[in-house]
Amino acid sequence: MNTKVRWATFADAAGIHDLLQRYAKLGRLLPRSTEEIVERLSSFLVSEQNSALAGCVSLEVFTPELGEVRSLAVDPDFARLGHGRVLVEQLEVEARRRGLQRLMALTYVPDFFDKLGFKTTAMDTLPENVFGVCVTCSKLNHCDEIAMVNSLDSDSPGRSTASSV
Repeated sequence: MNTKVRWATFADAAGIHDLLQRYAKLGRLLPRSTEEIVERLSSFLVSEQNSALAGCVSLEVFTPELGEVRSLAVDPDFARLGHGRVLVEQLEVEARRRGLQRLMALTYVPDFFDKLGFKTTAMDTLPENVFGVCVTCSKLNHCDEIAMVNSLDSDSPGRSTASSV
């Protein structure tokens, strides 16, 4: 597998939008407009395989110690090849670099995040500003996502990634 992880560029915005829309239509992610993606482009990492966009992820920072894994999506053509894992691991590297102590994820695939060291937590343990994102969600009053958190302590072993960002 020839995988590369890098920061997104303006040229990636349409591909990221298309990928996220695919999962938004299935109710698996919140939709994001191309404008929102461009506005937050500096928070996106993408993975490529043989120069094709394979996946994306975004880091949302809520507090000086807490960030969120957002907009994690892998093109089905590249599923089960490690793109999701590598994207989250590289996002953890960036979160540590920024001094964050914890990463959270709201997910429908807790087994995936469990394998990466995330632990299930109660939604009401998350800071109020996390729910600022929730007010735009169609599932606001009947959220069925699982909240998970991973501690980014400095004693965590470094994980290998396909490439550094």
